[in-house]
Amino acid sequence: MWTRGATSFLTAALSNRVTITGSRAATSYGEHVAGELATSLADEERVVVSGDAYGIEGAAHKSVLAASGQTIAVSAGGLDRPYPARHSELLGRIGDVGLLVSELPPGAAPTRHRFLARNRLLAALSGATVIPEAGPRSGSMTTVIAAHELGRGVGAVPGPVTSATSSGPNQLIRQGFAQLITEPSELLVLLDADEVPSRAATGPGVRQQCDRRPQRGRAGRSL
Repeated sequence: MWTRGATSFLTAALSNRVTITGSRAATSYGEHVAGELATSLADEERVVVSGDAYGIEGAAHKSVLAASGQTIAVSAGGLDRPYPARHSELLGRIGDVGLLVSELPPGAAPTRHRFLARNRLLAALSGATVIPEAGPRSGSMTTVIAAHELGRGVGAVPGPVTSATSSGPNQLIRQGFAQLITEPSELLVLLDADEVPSRAATGPGVRQQCDRRPQRGRAGRSL
């Protein structure tokens, strides 16, 4: 992997790292939840792992930095090609005080396939993955599937039944694929649990929807 920044973040135990991922087209509700979770994790001195996209991932990184916490951004292209461009300043700051990671060499351009490949790395770097918001066909759903197949904890935040961006997490919870997360303390319990849900609990509907996709607060505080 190519890295820039505090590579010591990668030597910590898996239970010290949590992945937060989700929809790029997040609602204010989703970004608020992602920010609350990220802030609480920073307060607990856990490392927040996320992508560098708009929406949920950007909100998670910004909240960790605001709380003077530790964060890792996993990119789908070379580290010398910040993407999206409007996150150049954010990614530069993460490189200075956190860690930037990519499987691709400098100069590599991000592509749809590389974003999907990046998602498995997001899952592998953490002891648990949580998804605050995402549609059922969102690329971020492949991250939670990868986490589950690795035997890592998976959490999802419920949302309004009228919101398309909450349909993914609601489905994961309904099918028993993810643990219900309604406050930061529940995410910490999931992260520190000795056992995680078995692969047998995988909901076929979740996997089928992803397979059919075209190739293109403080702990204890309520969210």
